[in-house]
Amino acid sequence: MTDGSEAGAGKSTGATAVGDEAAGRIRASHARQVQVLQARPARGIGTAVTTATVTDGLTCEVEEGPYRLVVDMLERFGGNDRGPNPGVYGRTALASCLAMTYVRWAADNHLPIESLEVEVEADYDARGELGVDDDVTPAYTQVRYTVRVETDASEDEVRRVFDYADEKCPYLHVWTDPLDVRRELRVARRALGDRVEA
Repeated sequence: MTDGSEAGAGKSTGATAVGDEAAGRIRASHARQVQVLQARPARGIGTAVTTATVTDGLTCEVEEGPYRLVVDMLERFGGNDRGPNPGVYGRTALASCLAMTYVRWAADNHLPIESLEVEVEADYDARGELGVDDDVTPAYTQVRYTVRVETDASEDEVRRVFDYADEKCPYLHVWTDPLDVRRELRVARRALGDRVEA
């Protein structure tokens, strides 16, 4: 998206990102979920539904279950600047999904993590999105992510666990795998009231 935003690196608070208690909780939860799905595979199949409703110009309110989000564009792009734009949320989904997946598999493999940060960079050419040049894609031209991790484990062990985590990261695959996306258009014509002659 043409947001002009710059992602900053996260700052360490000095606390351990994934302590023994958190790692144990994550490991136990993972084991329970695996046990359930091994016994009843159908429990792992579902459909997530997210709804975006335009409220004011380009401003959208997004709803899924109990969560409410505001998505907007900067004023210079015609928005009201009431929230991050779709690009920010998209990059957020990728960065946070990667981070959570690394932590899950690190916990499962008893790999200690003092701190972990994932930074996503996405290159774009706004001419495609704005219809200036139809030969320019509106999609990103390249996406890169950098993982910074502090740990007592060896680099080889970290690489082994994180490479496997990449294979299991849902949003990494959403961004890299071909996906069956279908549009359904429902048009409702506004009913005209009885015209009153003066």
